[in-house]
Amino acid sequence: MPTITPTLRGRLFAAAAALSLAATMASCSGGARPENAAPADAGSTSGPAAALSPGTTAAASPSGTPSPTPTAPPTPGKGPACAAVRCTSVLVTGDLLVNAQLWEQARADALAAGAKGLDFGPILEGQRRYIDKSDLAACHLETPVAVPGGPFSAYPSFNVPPQITTAVQQVGYQACTTASNHTVDRGTAGLLRTLDALDAAGLQHTGSYRNEEDARGIMILPTAGAKIAVIDATYGLNGQLPEAAWQVDMLDPEVMIAKAKKARALGADIVLGAMHAGDEYSSAPNAEQESVAHALADSGQFTMIYGHHTHSVLPIEQYKGTWIAYGLGNGITELSPDYVVNNEGLLLRAQFSQDAAGKWTASDLAWAPSVMVRGPYRWCSVASDAPQGPCAGAAADAATRQRTRTVVESMGAAAAGAHELLITKDP
Repeated sequence: MPTITPTLRGRLFAAAAALSLAATMASCSGGARPENAAPADAGSTSGPAAALSPGTTAAASPSGTPSPTPTAPPTPGKGPACAAVRCTSVLVTGDLLVNAQLWEQARADALAAGAKGLDFGPILEGQRRYIDKSDLAACHLETPVAVPGGPFSAYPSFNVPPQITTAVQQVGYQACTTASNHTVDRGTAGLLRTLDALDAAGLQHTGSYRNEEDARGIMILPTAGAKIAVIDATYGLNGQLPEAAWQVDMLDPEVMIAKAKKARALGADIVLGAMHAGDEYSSAPNAEQESVAHALADSGQFTMIYGHHTHSVLPIEQYKGTWIAYGLGNGITELSPDYVVNNEGLLLRAQFSQDAAGKWTASDLAWAPSVMVRGPYRWCSVASDAPQGPCAGAAADAATRQRTRTVVESMGAAAAGAHELLITKDP
């Protein structure tokens, strides 16, 4: 009997996912201080992808453009009412930035439940309601993980508890992106530990890789209505160099577009571009973010583009019909005494609809503002419908909501149709 390696395991999972989808179609930084990130590295990978990676489906389309399936049943998907015959929804969030205060909270939460070790579940629990109303949810794991017992470390060289991956999966995420300026903080060993931990938790991943073959692959995730590819890349590695250039996807529009074309050829209906880039604690995208995002949109290969890294919420723009969410802030983090924007985040849900010609576009884009609170540490939605009740207090919650709205809508998002996500009003 052959040895079941992580790569083989991923391929077996991918084959099973593809069969499952076919059956369905025939009848889903440290908060207290800047990271002092270096300028973008020059060690970008190059050339089109040429192999599948874990999570990839194998169906190919000669034209690269999916065609409608006349015999397929309607698939409204989760989320808002579907105005088309086929819809699917995707939820994405900002950086999972695990710091010492968070793993101490996880230790306290485990102890309170009569368990040993660390439990990050209660910190993330507020996101579950949003994830449950989405067909696919993808996180961004910014940092490498340590072995379960540590030692752990935070900024400037992260080595965080791997128990975070279990909590992420249990709250409902199916996949995580991993390309960031901290990906190689702990070298190849840390990179491999992180991928192993994600695999063990049952999470698909892209952005960093075990081998060159995996690096040429594309993560394609099936929902009941569509196949969704995610192309992830980082602006740099804090001046560090990976052991091999293919270990981390770097922010290179040509390479990302080539991967998107491959994803289309492999049958992806929807392609998402994830950019780890920008100026920390800013409220506007920098020139690199705009240039890369616009290049991706201009290629016609990307259905939506979103970003993380700045530890602050950035604007949403509709550029030539393509939504670009430049920065989602922090998914979770410890509280910063210096940067209030570090404590805030943006949860983004996009509904994609297929038209009569078979093309998928974002038909609904909704965002929910969030804040981290402590005593105990928790992620908390400050959306107008207050699904978790008060977070930091009525006045503070209103200030966060208004600050977030002002930034999100500063590039015309509201006029283009983006709106606040009121999860309690969902059908």
